[in-house]
Amino acid sequence: MVNIGSPRNGWTVGDDGGVDLRRVPAEPRVVTVKARPQAVTLDLTRCALVVVDMQNDFCHPDGWLASIGVDIAPARGPIEPLRRVVPWLRAAGTPIVWLNWGNRADRANLPPGVLHVYDPLGRGAGIGAPAGPRGTPTLQQGSWSAAIVDELAPAPEDILVDKYRMSGFFDTPLDSVLRNLAVTTLLFAGVNSDQCVLSTLSDAACLGYDVVLLEDCAATTSPAFCHEATLYNVAQCFGFVADSTHLTGA
Repeated sequence: MVNIGSPRNGWTVGDDGGVDLRRVPAEPRVVTVKARPQAVTLDLTRCALVVVDMQNDFCHPDGWLASIGVDIAPARGPIEPLRRVVPWLRAAGTPIVWLNWGNRADRANLPPGVLHVYDPLGRGAGIGAPAGPRGTPTLQQGSWSAAIVDELAPAPEDILVDKYRMSGFFDTPLDSVLRNLAVTTLLFAGVNSDQCVLSTLSDAACLGYDVVLLEDCAATTSPAFCHEATLYNVAQCFGFVADSTHLTGA
């Protein structure tokens, strides 16, 4: 008997050559979590945690954001909550997906609107340009700038997906990866909550995933009201808002 595909989404080919298309369901791991607007019951084997942009350029004192004078303290806020919840979810069999800016060196797939966000005056700064005391190319795939902060080093079984827009679903394999993991519910964390996190979360909801924003594991360097508006809109329009301590305590 031979397995074809991932353990979560695979076929079995028997010794007689016959193919069994049935997926063997994982044993459910059910938790009920306090959330807004209502408490939610989750099967952790059907969830994935999507951690957005916890990268050096956004969260490290030597990164691009700090180099242009932005206070990165809020962006570092999710680090400690994630250090607690990520190992807990891994142990529960929940896949961890790290979704990060990781642009091509030639920036060939980036339209002007994306480049302008990081270089509003058109002076050749922003994506791909050297920045900060380390002088590494901003958010470029394979660079220190685009790497996940050391405090959140991924495990070998985690999945890394590069993105090139505010939303992680455009021009990336994220949707294919998630569907191959056979997940239906996405837990969201990372920065910036009102930008890349919200853009990816709202697209996930439109694609039919159930979405839960982990409030203490997400933050933004935007004004505080932007984060508050994000929490309101997620609970009002897209899904649910919960605290990771209620998840791990469940």
